[in-house]
Amino acid sequence: MSGERPKPDIAIALQYDGENAPRITAKGRSELAERILVLADVHDVPLHEDPELAALLSQIPLGDEIPEALYRAVAEVIAFAYLLSGKRPPGYESQGRY
Repeated sequence: MSGERPKPDIAIALQYDGENAPRITAKGRSELAERILVLADVHDVPLHEDPELAALLSQIPLGDEIPEALYRAVAEVIAFAYLLSGKRPPGYESQGRY
C-alpha cells in the first residue's frame, strides 16, 4: 500500500459554533471532495469517514443547519473531532471523575 488515502466519492464540511446547530459549509464529489479533504488536512481538521451520514448531509443545501433528525449522528462526529484534537466543546466544564 502506498499510504495514500483512496479518492473520496463525497466530502462534507461542517461548522459548529457551540450554540447553534451545525451548518454545511462545504460539500462536493470527486475532485471537489478531494480538495475539501486536502484543505481539512492543511488546517488540521479531524476527518471522520461515514459514507451513509455523508450521503444524508449532501442533500442539505450549502449554508443550512443540519436537521434535528441528524443531531445525534452529527454530535457523535463532533465529539470525535474534539477528542482527536484534544479540545473541549464551547461551554464545557469538567465535572471531575466519577
